[in-house]
Amino acid sequence: MKFAASDYDGTLFRAERIEKSDAEAVARWRAAGHKFGVVSGRDLGMLIPMLKRYGVGYDYLAANNGGIICGADDVPVWEAELPATLLAEVAALPHVKKSFHYAFSAADRTYLCHIGEGSWVLREAREWGFRIVLIEEGDIAVLPQVHQFALGFTNPEDAEAASAEVNAKYGAILHAYPNRCAVDIIPKAISKRQAIEHTLALMGWQGAEIFAIGDEVNDLPMIEAFGGYTVETARAAIKEKARAVCGSVGAMLDANR
Repeated sequence: MKFAASDYDGTLFRAERIEKSDAEAVARWRAAGHKFGVVSGRDLGMLIPMLKRYGVGYDYLAANNGGIICGADDVPVWEAELPATLLAEVAALPHVKKSFHYAFSAADRTYLCHIGEGSWVLREAREWGFRIVLIEEGDIAVLPQVHQFALGFTNPEDAEAASAEVNAKYGAILHAYPNRCAVDIIPKAISKRQAIEHTLALMGWQGAEIFAIGDEVNDLPMIEAFGGYTVETARAAIKEKARAVCGSVGAMLDANR
């Protein structure tokens, strides 16, 4: 059995769509008896309707960079936790406060506050129908279980600065991944490498040959750990770490099926 893990934005989902050829390659991969899933920084509630819209089948999803994992039935089998009081401290950092939204990911909803112009979370919630709960900033310290804190900025420089600020102060327990104009803040122990290893253990798929593909900084843990691939649109710094550059996710799957 082979196990494929694809990033979503910029890798499987490019130019605002998933190509039919990629969906068909995923179907061929799974028909051969292999496992396919998406390992993404997005919320589970965002991923599921988008994949179904484009006809992409999957055996698992690891959303929020591995903060939550579900099987093919979309039922979560594991979820990490970020202490709410710590989230309130992070939200008060100067560079973090420049974000145009604070999005806190839970298993069945996204809590949203500190909303400014440009928040794609609100826009995509309306488009894809996932559940948003609006809160006040004073509610952050008493949030129930959440596993990722996501930020959004108008430029990559502010995203890099906020990530550096979080990692400098809380790097022993948290890690902030910049991804162009977005930042994902997750528990230190969580990464896309951990997401793959944890999924294999949860599903009883240990020993499978692993094929990972991604295009950004938060994909590097899985690309480096498993000799992963990247796509032609990735930055040079990502291409340097990859085993090879593929034209698409489907091309990687077909070449290794």
